[in-house]
Amino acid sequence: MSQGKRHIETVLAAVQSGRAAARSALAASWWRSLEKHGLDPGRTEGVVLEGRELAERRARHDHFLHVAAPKLDQLYTLVGSSGCGVVLTDAAGVILDRRCGDGDRGVFDGWGLRNGADWSEAREGTNGIGTCIAEERQVTIHRDEHFLARNIGMSCLDAPIFGADGQLLGALDVSSARADQTAGVNRLIAATVAQTAQAIEAEYFRASFPGARIVVAAEGEGALSTLLAVDGDDLVVGATRAARRAFGLEPRGTLRPRPASDVIGGEAGPRGLERAERAALKRALARADGNVSAAARALGIGRATLYRRMKRLGLDG
Repeated sequence: MSQGKRHIETVLAAVQSGRAAARSALAASWWRSLEKHGLDPGRTEGVVLEGRELAERRARHDHFLHVAAPKLDQLYTLVGSSGCGVVLTDAAGVILDRRCGDGDRGVFDGWGLRNGADWSEAREGTNGIGTCIAEERQVTIHRDEHFLARNIGMSCLDAPIFGADGQLLGALDVSSARADQTAGVNRLIAATVAQTAQAIEAEYFRASFPGARIVVAAEGEGALSTLLAVDGDDLVVGATRAARRAFGLEPRGTLRPRPASDVIGGEAGPRGLERAERAALKRALARADGNVSAAARALGIGRATLYRRMKRLGLDG
């Protein structure tokens, strides 16, 4: 029996057992591929958008592609020499951009890893891109973990990218057909893919709020993508998906503006208008290097008035 036929039997047996999907995320994806999407694990044809349809799709994601391109180049310099290719998709799993070596181009084209190819679970079954998008999480689909028998020669390592509104924007994929690619190597590549996806997400978020102050709202792992956008009135007007989850904000869509101090927290003290006035005086004094006369001029009030307000708000020290 060929390797492909053995794989088909393994997939069908796992799905038909009834209990496998409950125990394994991989088997659950196989179940979706077979039962929800009606795919045959022996399927050989793929779906590729070409010409005007692909051009229009890329045009809709022009900003995303512009922001991501330098990060794709950097990632490819790290993994390309080992025969890996780098792929960027939209939220539907359609490949928008690709990086691969000239010598590997035919191989990647043969796999269907080329611009316009649809790698959603609905088209390709369990695979790095489609399963990453379906589950909105980082995944590694290694060789015979794929649903379709024709894809079992690949290792695919993927991470999701979320937009400024918290919605899934696309997936970042590194794929390889090296039979000697070990689990340890896959873990290293997967970590790099995740970091690059976070870097793209952060850069896209910054570009989406050009007039705002961007606040890194976390420390350590995940800090790169835990960002808040704060406007000139100290209102939080945007948050990345990680920040939305960290601070209990709306998970998706337009963010309701709220004071940055209410989101991030801060010192106890005056609230409401009094607190806003205190913050405004502190900013004016800081800009004037503590010179009360200069701060008063900047605020458009008299020096004596500023002293009275400072005393009332506890700033006279």
